[in-house]
Formats: sequence, C-alpha cells, structure tokens
Amino acid sequence: MNFRRIFAFSVLVTPALVAACGGENPPPVTPPTPTATTTASAPGTGAPVAVTPPPPAPPLKGLTADDEAALDRSVSPCEDFFQFACGSWVKKTNIPDDESSWMRSFSTIRDQNEATLRDIVESLGKQDAKLTEESSQLRDFYASCMDEATIEKLGAKPLDADLKLIGTVKDAASLGKVLGKLHARGLAPLFAVGVQQDFADSTKMIGAFDQAGLGMPERDYYLKTDGKFPELRKKYEAHVTAMFTLLGNKKPAEAAATVLRIEKMLAEKQMTKEDRREPKKVYHLTARADLAKVSADFPWDAYLAELPAKEAKLFNVAQPDYLAAVGTFAKSGIPFTDWQVYLQWHVLRGVAPALSKAFVDEGFKWQSALRGTAKIPPRWKRCVRATDGALGEALAQPFVMKTLGAEGKATVKDMVLAIEEEMKKNLTGLAWMDPKTRELAQKKLAKIANKIAFPDKWRSYKGLKVDKKSYYDNVTRADAFEQARQLAKVGKPVDRNEWYMTPPTVNAYYDPSMNEMVFPAGILQPPFYANARPVAANFGGIGMVMGHELTHGFDDEGRQFDADGNLRDWWSPSVNTEFEKRASCVEKQYDEYVVLETHVNGKLTLGENLADLGGVKLALAALKQKVGKTERAEGAATPEQQFFLGFAQGWCGKYRDEMMRLLVATNPHSPPNLRVNGPLSNTPEFAAAFSCQPGHKMVRKDRCEVW
Repeated sequence: MNFRRIFAFSVLVTPALVAACGGENPPPVTPPTPTATTTASAPGTGAPVAVTPPPPAPPLKGLTADDEAALDRSVSPCEDFFQFACGSWVKKTNIPDDESSWMRSFSTIRDQNEATLRDIVESLGKQDAKLTEESSQLRDFYASCMDEATIEKLGAKPLDADLKLIGTVKDAASLGKVLGKLHARGLAPLFAVGVQQDFADSTKMIGAFDQAGLGMPERDYYLKTDGKFPELRKKYEAHVTAMFTLLGNKKPAEAAATVLRIEKMLAEKQMTKEDRREPKKVYHLTARADLAKVSADFPWDAYLAELPAKEAKLFNVAQPDYLAAVGTFAKSGIPFTDWQVYLQWHVLRGVAPALSKAFVDEGFKWQSALRGTAKIPPRWKRCVRATDGALGEALAQPFVMKTLGAEGKATVKDMVLAIEEEMKKNLTGLAWMDPKTRELAQKKLAKIANKIAFPDKWRSYKGLKVDKKSYYDNVTRADAFEQARQLAKVGKPVDRNEWYMTPPTVNAYYDPSMNEMVFPAGILQPPFYANARPVAANFGGIGMVMGHELTHGFDDEGRQFDADGNLRDWWSPSVNTEFEKRASCVEKQYDEYVVLETHVNGKLTLGENLADLGGVKLALAALKQKVGKTERAEGAATPEQQFFLGFAQGWCGKYRDEMMRLLVATNPHSPPNLRVNGPLSNTPEFAAAFSCQPGHKMVRKDRCEVW
C-alpha cells in the first residue's frame, strides 16, 4: 500500500468508482443562504435594502445543443445555479441499474474510457502475432476474469491455502506471523502497512502503519446510534453471516457476531476521520527498534519477518494509540479462535470478487445496501476495472494513443501555466500575507511540478506471473507484486516520475509531499476539455480542475507542506491566524448545509471546499487574461457566463439516497450540487454575470474568500 495524502478533484479514485452518489432525484438540500424576500440587510451594515425578484435566465445564445438541453430555464440562475445549469438533464436522465449515481461528466467519460479499454484487451485475444510480455499479461488477466466457467468450477477452493494458514494462529507470535503474510499480499486486517514519503524529509521513503481492519466504511458505522447506522449494522451482520454460510462455516451467525464484536473494539480505538486530515496528528516517526515502545504487546519480530521490507529502518506510525490497543488485543484481549474467525472474514471479503458467483452476488448485496445500486455491473466492466487495477500502466499505453493528441497536451500545459500565473499575482496582492510568508509561498508555487496525460516513463510489470488458468491466482499475485514493489521503496530516494493514478482515470490530484499536480488523460475529454470547445468552456471545465488542484497546495492541509514537500511551520503566526479566520468562514458555510436530514461536515470537507472556491477564482482570472474584451452577438453568452456554465455542467448528476448518505458520512468532498452553489454564492463575478443582487439565494450575505 502507498500511503499518500493526494487530494483528488473528485470522489472518483479509479475508473471503477463513480464521482458522486445516488437517488432517482437529487436529495433535498437546505441552503444556508436566506430566501429572497422584500428586504434584506446590506452586506456589512445590517441596514435593510430592497430586494428585487431574481432575474430570469438570460438568452445565452450560442451554446452547444447538449449544453442548452441540460438547462432548466424555469429556475433563475440567481436562485439555484445547479438546478438552472443541470435541471433538464437531471429530469431526463435515469441512473443505470448498475450504478449508484450518474454524472454528465465523470460517468459518461468513464464509460467511454472503459469501452476503449475493453476494445484494447479483447483485441489482444484475437491477435495471432506474437505479443509483447505486457500485452500477454493484459490478455491473460482479462481472459481469466472472463472465464466464469472455470471460476464457478473452483468455487471456494482457492481459499483453502489461506484458511489453512489462518488455522495456525494459536498465540500472539503465530498471529503476528500470519498477519505479516497477509499484509505482504496487500490485505489489511487489523492495520495496514505500506510506504510513504517522510513528512520531515520528502527525499526519503519510509515504511508506514495506518489504522484499518474494519469491514464497514469507517468507525461511525459501528458507534453511532442515529440515522441509518443501526439498520446498516444489522444488514452488515446479515451479510457476514451469509458469506460464512457460503464458506461452509457450521455456525455462521456466531462467526458474524464475533467479527462485529472485534471490529467494534477496533473502531472504538481508531482516530476520527476529521483528525486524520491533520498531517501533524498522523506523523510519528519511529525507528524499527522502537516499535515495541509504541505497542509493547504486539509480536513485531514474528510480523516483520514476513514482510518484503526486512531492511526498513524507519516507519511512520500514524495512530500510535490505536496500534498500542491492537497489541493489547493480540496478547490477551481476544481468544485466538476468535482471531481465526476475524482473519477468515477479512481474507474472504478481500478476495470475494475473484471467487464464484454466489460470493460475488452476496458481496454486491452488501454494496447495494451501502450505495443503493440495483444491479451488478456486467462482467466485462468488472474485468476491465480489475485489469486496470492490476496492470494499469500497461493498459494505459495503447489507451493514450487512441485519446489525447499532442495538440491537446500542449494546450492543457499552457492552461496550467496561465492559472499558475494568476496564483502568482494573487499572492503578490494578498493584503493579509506578510512579506516573508509571501516569499515562501511564491517559492512553493514556482516549484510545483505538473504531470499531464501520461508518465514520461512507463511502469514495468516484469516478474508478475499471469496466466489464463486461475483468475484468483492472478489477482492475489498482482496484489502481492504491487505490495512488494511499494515496500521495496523503503529506505530509497523518492521517484519523482511516478504516477499514483492510471492515465485512463477520470480525475486529477495534488500531492503535497511531491508538490505536484497530475492531470491524467482520462479527464482531458469533453465536457471538461476538448480542442474544439470554446475557450471559456474549457476554462470552466478543466481550467477549474487545475485551479482546484493548485489551491490544494495552499488549503488547510496542503499549506502545511513547504516548497520541497516537507511538513513544517513556514507561515508567520499572524498570517496563520488570518488564514484560519478566513477558512473558518468556509467551514461554517458548509456546516449549515443539510442533505437528507444530515448536516454536511464542514471540517471534513474544508480542504475540498477551499480548493473549489480557489479553483473558480483562478480559472476565471486566467480566462479573462486569455480572452480580454471580445465582440459578441446580441444575446450571446458572455465568456463569463460560458465559464460558469462549463463549470456547473461538469457536476450535473443524479444520486441514490444510500450513496449520498455514504458520501456525506465519510467523504472529504461535498455533494456535487453544493460544489457548484457553494463557491459560486461567494463569487462576485458570478453575481455580475447573471445580474444577481443581495438577497438572492446565490449571493451570500457573509461572503467567504481565502485565496
């Protein structure tokens, strides 16, 4: 596992995941801004002012047919811009049965990308000519996944060796040994092991331990008693029972109760998701010899002997208190027969997608309870996604040849540089930043690296055995291969050419330890970007993505890392106070939003909300420099209007209630409609573009601005 604090643009982290979440209609959202009435307070005065009715939609001539068709002109842009920009699309669009949501941008691009990837892997199976080693790996991995007859014939038999191994757990030392073997395969019962850049020295790679070992999304699902949590716990226990039944356990309900009891004990000791966002709280550099001081009861020698990182000298223990509790549980808190049950479950849930249909269907049933999806994706989609996960950069090479051309890559690079130039101007004129902090911020900005479309050097999969005989073996070998590749980095210099998303991924990210932005080829497609699109629409689409990722370098987390990617205090105390005051405005704004009777977590989502707000500002400023004052036909959309529509229509989507609840409960990204209305209600240029006035819902009385 690679423990990187990368800040992605979307919830989407692989082509297998969707960018937002579910329901036949968008969930109700209670806005924190007041409804328009006959009077309102003038900003900063408290004095009443007259409020004009919100203006109707402007003519906006010249939009593409698809963009025009998405609009809901019955709603004023000043009342609800998300509904105005996307309302007709939402009304006409149905969520596919095998999806938990459907986005006009992320979902459609991902579907196109996956169809292209399918063509690639299926064409390899039809070629008579001798294939390269990587092409053979791609062909055989995909073919083994599609060979349902063999998978069904094997049933649960592939698990025999794992179950035999787990049966050797008799004491703390044997528990440590078995955990080490499972962690070496990339599984993560109890906790996870991996690699990261040293927060204090970004030139070095060190080992890392992080809390893990839960079967539900995170600790709240075990501990909260309100909302849907109790119901989901019952469904989860029923799911675990069903899976143990399929495995042949003679007391499946008792086994499931054991799993829930242990996982709750672990959840009670885990750090909250809000605290995990604070880098200083999850950085505890520990020498290998001192691990016993962190968790005296854990069998470190037996455990570490099984990892392919025997020379590792330094580790970051992200949650020392949690690891200490794990050691106590390992020594005396839990009977070893119960540990066997717990480990059986975590191996089973980790490999279930590679087993027979009964296991896959039961696994989907639980995912459906979490996300609301009605139907499992077709086999070919699951196999394309698995192939991308196992051999991503091998699959990406033919993909990029079919998608983004050299012209597109050059244009995108120019846009990034233009947006960075606007950030430079912004830092120069920022009144609340003192000269010393400004100098260091400019230095950080100047050192940001940009990676566009695909890596300069492709990853090698030499040594990974892939054949057509067993999909299960291919999956487990690929996982172990990747875990060994990661752990082999410990103690070595950082490879600054490496990518942490595959090029077909519909996403982008900023990595504070690398101080870099990455824009995979997968997202450089309509509606985010197209060579033939109007420049204003491109800046509203991919330009805002660029501004968003750039702002992550200066959000509440990213700002704690310096130009070289080291975690250190480089802000003066007074500037730090000014930043926190401005950021708290954004936190409070989102705290007030209510989705499906649940408040959005303004602290959890703060970094992404700051990035959205900064992304809009920077991309719009870069657009203005690009287009200047241009002639336009009467009634035609202005560049600013095209920009805001291009941004908003990238978030058109429908969401199932179950998935929306999951998003609000666990994810650092706000729901998509709030990612439109939230930042735009703080943006004076938006109000001017659509003639919005104080008192209208899209004009916040207490406007937030950070960068």
